Amino acid sequence: MWSADRVDPTLWWPRMQAWAAELGFSQIGVSDVDLSAAEPGLQAWLSDGCHGSMDYMARHGLKRARPAELVPGTLRVLSARMNYLPAAAPGDTGDWQAIEWQRLKAPEQATVSVYARGRDYHKVLRQRLQTLADRIASGIGPFGYRVFTDSAPVLEVELATRSGPGWRGKHTLALHRDAGSMFFLGEIYLDFPLAVTEPVAAHCGSCSACIDVCPTQAIVAPYRLDARRCISYLTIEHPGPIPIEFREPMGNRIYGCDDCQLVCPWNKYAQRSALPDFDVRPALANPTLLELWAWTEADFLRHTEGSAIRRIGHERWRRNLAVAMGNALRASPDAARGASLRSALVGARDDASDLVREHIDWALAG
Repeated sequence: MWSADRVDPTLWWPRMQAWAAELGFSQIGVSDVDLSAAEPGLQAWLSDGCHGSMDYMARHGLKRARPAELVPGTLRVLSARMNYLPAAAPGDTGDWQAIEWQRLKAPEQATVSVYARGRDYHKVLRQRLQTLADRIASGIGPFGYRVFTDSAPVLEVELATRSGPGWRGKHTLALHRDAGSMFFLGEIYLDFPLAVTEPVAAHCGSCSACIDVCPTQAIVAPYRLDARRCISYLTIEHPGPIPIEFREPMGNRIYGCDDCQLVCPWNKYAQRSALPDFDVRPALANPTLLELWAWTEADFLRHTEGSAIRRIGHERWRRNLAVAMGNALRASPDAARGASLRSALVGARDDASDLVREHIDWALAG
């Protein structure tokens, strides 16, 4: 049974913060569980179909905004953020962003979202949140809790916005003045009333850079994203053909899209990760489309073991690559390079699945 004398905030909160820092978290905060103010926006977003084919979002409905309904007995939510910009990312004030823009302008290169170039963040955060919960329990005694990392109907950004780890940017991601948006969020649902922490003020002001830069205009209004238009959704979550109107805007993005983060002024303050888990895997450091197209399914599984990329499967990977190769054919003035791309696509067509073959045919028709 919880009692107030078990958790003296002047004693235990600094210890919890220290434990979190030791585990690689850059900040933790605590919010209450009344998210009723977020329910109308969530319901409108779902009613408008902005979740696309992510049926689980509609299935869970408003449970996402009701922590105590998801985990009965929950009284507080501890939110944690963890930086993921690789330690080797160059420069101190935005050089890494310039390099990423250069990659996007090189049609024959393959662009994978920065967060996915290392180990699967689900595995990293879940393990470390579990360890944090264990440490808290060793100090204050047993308590009820559940750990989540983008793995359940949780309004992660809303919870973080209420407790200090960030504010909601117009691109709908969490932002922090000292870290930009290059961090993951995770939660521990708690069954005791730990003191809540203060939110931070929003600092987007009149800036609309993220809205303006989106290749597919997926940010349909400030703080509202239509997933059906989003390249991250299309290349990762969407199981079927990429809608034709979004294929050219995809460019060479084969897994995710970082444009709204690359353009954000606050990301010049993005912090490098203290964990080697997010170091870039050699195969994803600077790959060309042709190099990745040459992967067999066994190669794909080997190179993506323990990676977030693996869950899309080899077929969607090939689908995305075919679109990027078609865009490279349209953009590349190099005849020899174009011939290599065309030859690789033609050579794979007969053995391709129906889904991949459709995108190969589109690529060759350009």
